[in-house]
Amino acid sequence: MRLLTTLAISCTIVLATSVAAQSRQVPGPDQDRALLLIDATIHPVTAPDIAGGWMLIEDGRITSLGQGVPPRGVRAQVIDLDGRHVYPGLIAADSVLGLAETEAVDVTHDYNEHGSFTPEAKAVVALNPDSDLIPVTRSSGILTALVVPSGGRLPGKAATIRLDGWTWEDLAIEPDSGLVIEWPSTESSGGRRGGGGSSSGADTNIRAIDDWFNEAEAYLAARAADPTLPPDSRYNAVAAALRGEQRVFMKASTAGQIATAIAWAKARGLQPVILGGEEADRVAHLLVLEQVPVIVRGTHRYPVARHESVSESHALPARLRDAGVRFCIAPRDRPAHLRNLSHHAATAVANGLTPEEGLRSITIDAAEIIGVGDRLGSLEPGKQATFIVTTGDPLQMMTQVQQAWIDGREVDLTSRQTELRDKYREKYRRQGRLDS
Repeated sequence: MRLLTTLAISCTIVLATSVAAQSRQVPGPDQDRALLLIDATIHPVTAPDIAGGWMLIEDGRITSLGQGVPPRGVRAQVIDLDGRHVYPGLIAADSVLGLAETEAVDVTHDYNEHGSFTPEAKAVVALNPDSDLIPVTRSSGILTALVVPSGGRLPGKAATIRLDGWTWEDLAIEPDSGLVIEWPSTESSGGRRGGGGSSSGADTNIRAIDDWFNEAEAYLAARAADPTLPPDSRYNAVAAALRGEQRVFMKASTAGQIATAIAWAKARGLQPVILGGEEADRVAHLLVLEQVPVIVRGTHRYPVARHESVSESHALPARLRDAGVRFCIAPRDRPAHLRNLSHHAATAVANGLTPEEGLRSITIDAAEIIGVGDRLGSLEPGKQATFIVTTGDPLQMMTQVQQAWIDGREVDLTSRQTELRDKYREKYRRQGRLDS
């Protein structure tokens, strides 16, 4: 009876969590006619701003944009923005969005596969398209995200997703954006916030990764020589990376981790991207020499070491810029706080980046580093019509995102938060405590 009771309680928790995590927003319909935005302040990011601008969208892509009088003879839905601002949709280059719903409930965590070496695990197939956190994130102007698995040494494949759709197939922009490697810590715990590992332990872990890749190379060579060999999904999953055709996102924070990760990756002919990079400025010369970009995981965090100033993380992007390192910014927050992406970039601007660099760090630079810069991250003819309409600069705290389009489809910007806001506004309006 106790077992049955426990099972019943567990099922109730799972069902309750599932219901709570079920978003109520309906995905946007496909674009069925041309769309013409007029009287807009357009911010292409890769070109000068256009005051009094117009932008034409057809079949989900930007066809043309310009200033002044829009093209004549175009049959399109016309939207007068009355001077409001148009920016490319923001890009979160590191997240577990759709893979985790509630931190305190393990059954909502789908980002960590069992086992240390699971490169065949694809984050995209575990996505929950009905996650309540997707509309919350979308309402802040983030329309694209890199979803990154974690756990073990090779936790799987990252995916680039759009933040609107019925199924994970609808969400997927790039279902396989690259291999993820959790690089071992190379420092002891002395003086470091959160600790670390011993050098001997790091050597053992690095050797284990190296041995696994040696096995993968041997298997792939054997199968190329004899195609009748039985397939192995784990080894096949790293084939593109080993050929240098696919990015490898290497989670590394300290200078020692970053340096050893780059040396190991380059020796194998891989395309490394550092994910984390808290001490990337200390090995900036190596990052520049090897042309390795960094996804800076947030500026709202404690410094790596106890003796460092709290402003260390705030100014890291500016230091990387000064050293010539390619970078973008992504919050290290869990998915409920991914919506703060623009505030992380704003903090970097307040500590040395220019406003233009801050905006690029969460648009075109992020798009290029994760491999979708040819389609997203800026407003240019031929690119996907994924953009936001705002009341001002998205790096400013008071700016509101009022409308958004993904691939030419207008998407719903309501969320659980906006519904609760409206509910309690109505409550106080009825009590006479609000004028409108």
